[in-house]
Formats: sequence, structure tokens, C-alpha cells
Amino acid sequence: MKIVYGRDQKIKGSLTGDFDKDYAFLEAVFERSGDIVKNPFCIADFCRAAAIYVDGMTDADMVEDFVIRPLLKQKWEEKISGRELLSYIENHVMETVDWKEDETFEDILTDILSGNTLLLLEGCKKAIILSTKKYPSRGVGETQQEMVIRGPKDSFTENMRINTALIRRRIRDPRLKMEHTMTGERSKTDLAIIYMEDLVRPELLEKIREKVKNISFDGIFDGGMVEQLLEENAWSPFPQFQHTERPDKAASGLLEGRIVLAVDNSPGVLILPATYHMFFQAGDDYYTRFEVASFARVLRFAASLFAIGFPGLYVAIAAFHTEMLPASFLLSVAVARTGIVIPVALEVLLMEFQFELLKEAGIHLPGQLGGTIGIVGGLIVGQAAVEAGIVSTIVVIVVSFTAIASFIVPNESFGSVFRLLKFLFIFTAAIWGIYGFLLTFVALLFHLSQLESFGVPYMLPSVCGENLNYDEKKDDYVRYPFAYMLKRPVFTREGRRIRKKEGR
Repeated sequence: MKIVYGRDQKIKGSLTGDFDKDYAFLEAVFERSGDIVKNPFCIADFCRAAAIYVDGMTDADMVEDFVIRPLLKQKWEEKISGRELLSYIENHVMETVDWKEDETFEDILTDILSGNTLLLLEGCKKAIILSTKKYPSRGVGETQQEMVIRGPKDSFTENMRINTALIRRRIRDPRLKMEHTMTGERSKTDLAIIYMEDLVRPELLEKIREKVKNISFDGIFDGGMVEQLLEENAWSPFPQFQHTERPDKAASGLLEGRIVLAVDNSPGVLILPATYHMFFQAGDDYYTRFEVASFARVLRFAASLFAIGFPGLYVAIAAFHTEMLPASFLLSVAVARTGIVIPVALEVLLMEFQFELLKEAGIHLPGQLGGTIGIVGGLIVGQAAVEAGIVSTIVVIVVSFTAIASFIVPNESFGSVFRLLKFLFIFTAAIWGIYGFLLTFVALLFHLSQLESFGVPYMLPSVCGENLNYDEKKDDYVRYPFAYMLKRPVFTREGRRIRKKEGR
């Protein structure tokens, strides 16, 4: 048989029941594939069989002990073939319960390359696919990005089955549903759509199903690729999905009627829809007293404003509007800039680029060496630049304060947006002064106010909050005590918003 691919890049054809032809076809497909194990054997005088699987992705001991050995030990009293043979082996011989039947070459090959085992039988037009996956993976560890002082420390891994189990462990409700599919034309990556059946909005769920189904891309290797392929506004720098490594945060999102996308090979999940205030919520906000959590959350909002606008505001005032500063402070600025020959804007840009270079170097160098280069490099280069008269001490303070503020935001993808947009504020402030700074800020607010995440306003509750009666969630800029958080957010299904009855 000739290997033929259709326009959709899928192999055409099905099993014929002729063992020689079918086995030869599979051998041709897997030619020069050194990790494919092909094990032909005879289970009786009248029947040949073959077990085919991927070495390293399959539990070989399970195949040997519960499939091949029982078949070889079976004593056949009479000759049987075809469908009768298939049913007899499934029901009376194999010592495993997780199996299915396949007949098309595309489905068979996908199952083999997913870690399952193919059992090909002579005279049968269908083959048995046995679930024998055993992927190499690391165990459940501690989250690296969303650290907490109080609360669970476990995090997602690259194994999707472990990730779904971590969620199921927290929500032991039969209404928690997980729909499994594959995406990626060639990678055929496993993807799970997870939701609470009674809380999710049906129209949102159907929209996500359709979008996932229509993904057409060669390879999907991480949830970040799925995020970029599904987001509604690809040109916005703001994330429209909430990415998290914490199973407790994913479980909390599910109980609010949101949808979780778990992608195999990705040590995190995507939660949708998302609003901007969700990116300021840390994992331990709900495990500490509400006063402490509220103070920390207000601090994060304030830090985000400094992270995005403080350098630009300094450039605008120091270069164009020095009359806005008190006389004593203006004198300090003038003294600090004595001997500095480069403009204020270039001075700030130089130090900001230096910080970004050190950050990238720290990320890509090994653990302790990365932290060392960040600290030592910042101190040495900053001090040397001040002593050489290239930058002033005030600029070093401004850039350092901005850097600290940008790291307070608990979500890395959201915090990275501030680090990017601060350069836009610096450029506009350097050209038009305070007017350019304010115009950029207004343009940013306009963009955020019209941005949506799967039909939900991104700036909720600041936009449309009153019309949607959103204030009853009481978990936005501050966190109320749990006794007052009576309702789920507006993206929960109608009639299912009550999470706690009053007085109980």
C-alpha cells in the first residue's frame, strides 16, 4: 500500500484485514524511526499478531505482562477469526480494561505516537489500541512565578494528566467536566477544556469549542501559543487570558464560571475570560486576613502606575516643566545633573536599557549566577555611570524604583506589558513634555476601555460595572471578608451567581 496524504495532511486509508499488507504499510510509515518498537508474534497456528509502540513513551512492562504474555499463554480450542476473534481477545484474554478499537490509519498512527500500543491481528479489519502511556515527566514541584507565604505550594507540571488531577483533587464535584481534544496539525497536542457544567455560560463554552476546533497550526508546544491563536485582539499588548501555575487559582476560576484550558507540555493553564484586576490578585490574598490582602492589592495597583509612568513623568518635568517642582527640590535636581552632558530623555533611556539587559541576562544564565549578575551588574554599572558623569543619581533612583514597582505585579505576562509601555511614555514625554505624557495615558485608557476578553469588558467593573450589577462580588480593588462575598462574578451563568447565602 502506498502512503497517501490528503489536503488536510492526514494519511488516507484503513485497515484491510490482510496482515501482511497492513503490517508492511505500518513498517513503511515508520521507516527510519528508531524509537518505534515493532513486535510481531503468533498467538496460534491460525493467527499472527503484532504489537507496535514508541519506546520511551510507553510502559513496555505493561505491554509484556498484560497483553503479549496472556495472548501467548492462551490455549485455542478452535479456529476463530475476524470480529469474533477481536471480541474474544478483548473480553477473555487481555488483562487490561483501558482499550478501544480503531480502523483508520490516521487514528491508529496518532494513538501510537501518543504513547499507546497498537495490537494488530490477522484477519481483523479493526485493531485494538491499548492505553499504555508512560511519559517522562518531572514530579509536582513548587511554583516558580507565583510564590506565596501562606497557601498551597504545589504547581502544574508539563504532564496534562497530572494537571487535571490536581484540579480534580480540589473540586470533587461530578459537574466538573473535562473535554479532551487534539490541536496542532503535526504535533497533535492534547488539550483539555475544563469547566463547571452548571456555572459556565453555554454561549461562551460553545465559542471556545469552535475556536479550539478551528486552530490550524503546525505545532502547539505550550499554552502561550494557544493563547495567541485564540485571543480576539492580537495587536493588544495586554493578555486576554490569565495564565497561572497554581492549581488553587485554576479551581477558584472554575467556581466562578470561567473556563480553564490545559495544554499538554505546558507547566501552567489558561483561564478565561479575564479582566485587568484579576492580574493583581495573588495566590495568598484569600488565605490571609482581608485587611492585609486589601492593603497588598492597593499597593500593587499603585505600583503598576509607577512602573508604567514614573520615568516618562520625570522626563517630562525635568526636560520641559521644571516650574512644576518646588524650588528646593529643583535645586537638588540641578546639583545632581551638574556635569551631565546628555539630555534627560537619553539619560533615562540609557539606564532603562541597561536594566532590561541585566534582566534578560539574569533569566538566561543558570540560577545563582543569574541573580549574581543582576545584583553585581546593576551596582557596578550604575555606580560607574554616575561617577563617570554619564547619568545623575536621581535617574538611578527613578529607574530602580520603577524596576521594583514592575516586579510587584504578581502576574509576569501582565507585568511585562508595563515594562514595554514605559518606553512609549518616555518617548512621548521627550517629544511633547507633560502633554505627550497625558495624551499617551488617555490613549491607553481608551484602548483598555474598549478591549474585551470573550465578551467581557476588560476594565470591568470600572467600565459597565453599574449596569452589570458587578459590585456584589466585592473582590476587585480590595477584598471584602468572605461573609460579604455573596455572589459570583457576572460571567457566571444566569441564575447561578449565589455562592453563599446570607446569614450562613
